[in-house]
Amino acid sequence: MKTAEPSPADPKGQSAPAGEVAFESTAGRWVLAVTVLGSGMAFLDGTVVNVALAHIGRDFNASTSTLQWILNGYLLTLAALILLGGSLGDRYGRRRVFVSGVGLFTFASLLCAVAPSAGLLIAARLVQGVGGALLTPGSLSIIDASFRPGDRARAIGAWSGLGGVATALGPLLGGYLVLDVSWRAIFLINLPIGIFVAFAAVKHIPESRDPRATGRLDIEGAALAALGLAGTTYALIQAPGDGGSASVLVCGIGGLLALAAFLLRELRAKNPMMPLQIFKSRQFSAANLVTFVVYAALGGVFFLLVSFLQIALGYSAVAAGASSLPITLLMLLFSARAGALAQRIGPRIPLTVGPLVIAGGLLLMTRINPGDSYVSSVLPAVVVFGLGLTLVVAPVTAVVLSAADSRNAGIASGINNAVSRVAGLLAVAVLPLIAGLTGHKFFNPSDMTHGFHVAALTCAGLAALGGLLACMTISSDIGSDEPTPSDTPPSAGPRRFSCDIAGAPLAAPKPRQ
Repeated sequence: MKTAEPSPADPKGQSAPAGEVAFESTAGRWVLAVTVLGSGMAFLDGTVVNVALAHIGRDFNASTSTLQWILNGYLLTLAALILLGGSLGDRYGRRRVFVSGVGLFTFASLLCAVAPSAGLLIAARLVQGVGGALLTPGSLSIIDASFRPGDRARAIGAWSGLGGVATALGPLLGGYLVLDVSWRAIFLINLPIGIFVAFAAVKHIPESRDPRATGRLDIEGAALAALGLAGTTYALIQAPGDGGSASVLVCGIGGLLALAAFLLRELRAKNPMMPLQIFKSRQFSAANLVTFVVYAALGGVFFLLVSFLQIALGYSAVAAGASSLPITLLMLLFSARAGALAQRIGPRIPLTVGPLVIAGGLLLMTRINPGDSYVSSVLPAVVVFGLGLTLVVAPVTAVVLSAADSRNAGIASGINNAVSRVAGLLAVAVLPLIAGLTGHKFFNPSDMTHGFHVAALTCAGLAALGGLLACMTISSDIGSDEPTPSDTPPSAGPRRFSCDIAGAPLAAPKPRQ
C-alpha cells in the first residue's frame, strides 16, 4: 500500500486550510477521526437508549409516559433545532458550532448519567438534543468544506461507512453496558469520546464558513417550532393518564397554535429556517410525505421492539440489542446498491416496494410470541424488515435532493431529516395509546405481548400507506440517470449518506466547483 506523503498545505501533519486537506494525509485522517467520533456519539444515542429503557423504567418505577419522554425529550429539541444548527455553522464557523455541540452533548450526557430522578433525566435529554442539533449537521459540512474537491467523495464515503459501523455496534455496546455495568454507563461512555473530540477538533479541524450565509437568523421560527412540538407531544403523551385536564388542553391547543404561527413566520420571514417555497416542488413534498409516514412506522417499532424482547421474551439486554443488528448490516451492505438501482430505474419502484417489504417484516413480527426462538421467529422478521429499509433510505433522500434547487441541497436534506425525526417523535407519543401500553402495563409481559402485536400491525399499515403514496406521487424520472453535459466534470462517485436509522439520512452537500 502506498504511503501518503504530507500535502504541501500540511507539511508537518498540522491542520491544512479549509478546502485544501488531502485524504491521504495526517490532517485528513484527523478530520475523519474527529467527525466520525463526534457524529458517532449522536448515532449511538439513537439506538442504545432503546436497549436501556426497560432497566431505566424499573429503576425509577416509571410509567409508559415517562419512558416516552425519555426518548422524545431528545427527539424534540433535535428535530426543532437541527435546521438552525446547520445555519449557525455556516454563519459563525462550522468547527466552532460543532465543538459547541459536542461540548453540550457531552455535558448533558454526564447529567443523564447522574440523574437521580426520571424528571431530571428527561431535562438532561432535552439538553442533549440541543447538542445533537449543533453537531449532527456540522460533521458532514466540515468534511465537505475541509477536503480538496478531488478527495471529497472518498472522504464522505469513509465517513459514511465508519459512521455505519458505529451505528451497528451501538445495540451490542449498549446491551453489554446495561447488563454488566449499569444503564448509566451508556451515557458515561460519551464523556471520554466527547472530551477527545472537542480538543482534537480545535487543534486539527480547519475553520470554515459560508460567505453567502447572511441576514438575520430565524430564532423566532426555531422557538415556535420547539414550542409547537413540545405542546402537541405533551398533550398526546399525557392524555391517556390525565384525560381532558386543563394542562393537556392548554398544551395541546397552544402547541397547535404555535405550529400554525411557525408556518406563518416561515412564510413571511426574510431568512426563514425552513423556506416554505421549497415545498412548491410536488416531488419534494411527496418525498417528505412518504418519509413522514414510513419513518413514523420505523420510530414506533424501534421504540418497542427491544423492550418487547426483554420484557415479554426474557432476552438479556445484550441479546435484545443484538437482535436488530441484521437491519444495520443489511443497510451497510445494500443501501448504496439500492441508491444506484433507483438512479438507474427511477425511485418510484424502490419507494413503492420498499415500504411494502417493511410492512411484510412488521406483519411477521406480529407472530413473535413468548417461547419462540430467535432463528425461527425474530430473525426472519428482522431480515425482511431490513431488506425493505435498504430500498427506502437512499432513494427517498435522492428524490429530495433532485427535487430541490442545487443551491438548496443542504436545506432540503435538513428538512427531510427533521421530518423523519418529527415522525418518530409523534409515533412514540401516540403508539402506546393505540397499543394499550399505558400506565405500568409496559412492564407486564402479557400486556406487552398484546400491545407490541397491535403496534406492529399499526406500523405495518403506516408502512404500506407509505408505499401506496410513493406509487401515486413519486415520478419515475426524477433522480434517474441523465446525460452529463460535455462541459461538466463527471461525478467523483456515488453520493454517500449518513447511516443513522433513527432519522432520514443527511446527504452530503453537492461538491462545490
